[in-house]
Amino acid sequence: MIDVLVVDDDFRVAEINAKYVGRVPGFRVAARAHSAAQALSAVQRGTIDLVLLDHYLPDETGLELVHRMREQGHGTDVIMITAAGDVATVQTAMRLGALHYLVKPFTFAALRTRLDSYAALRRTVDRVGGRGIAGQEQVDRIFSALRTTPAPPSPGLPSGHSEPTTDLICRVLHGADHPLSAHEVAAETGLSRSTAQRYLRHLEQAGRLRLSLRYGDTGRPEHRYAWVAP
Repeated sequence: MIDVLVVDDDFRVAEINAKYVGRVPGFRVAARAHSAAQALSAVQRGTIDLVLLDHYLPDETGLELVHRMREQGHGTDVIMITAAGDVATVQTAMRLGALHYLVKPFTFAALRTRLDSYAALRRTVDRVGGRGIAGQEQVDRIFSALRTTPAPPSPGLPSGHSEPTTDLICRVLHGADHPLSAHEVAAETGLSRSTAQRYLRHLEQAGRLRLSLRYGDTGRPEHRYAWVAP
């Protein structure tokens, strides 16, 4: 599970954001904070993986908080969630290492897309990290994992298919360094195997995935799916 700190000076907004996080598989809200001081204290305890950070806080700005975190050696990941839409603030957030910047108001789907791409980044880094040294291909895979707009599926999804679920499966396959089975995709996404299989079959038929078969000693061959670069 990815432990998230939700930071917003508005108690109601913080509660809404926390509920959104709780709806995304693989994430849980570890703490809430309504000031920079409370947020820094939570980060200092060392149990937070990701901070969803508002910029306008009562004691200092969110970016000032990130600067202090970095000065103290805290590399905790940050996604900005704020009404501040000026270019200077966005640029400063980038320079301080914010992984995403989401402007209020936003939808659950918009937040989920950012969280899903963050989870894909962590999985990709874990896979590449096991090799010790990353070549250019692995570096490119790490950077591309943060993309929030994977190649869209073919227009007109079949009945019973949703765009967020389709995007989630696309992101998992895009970040994988080898073909995955429906069982593996289900484990990565939190979906049931039957649901994963249904989406995989559609994406393969739409030309987004490449199907291969892996034969074992007995039984039917296992269907495995790989991302097809646009």
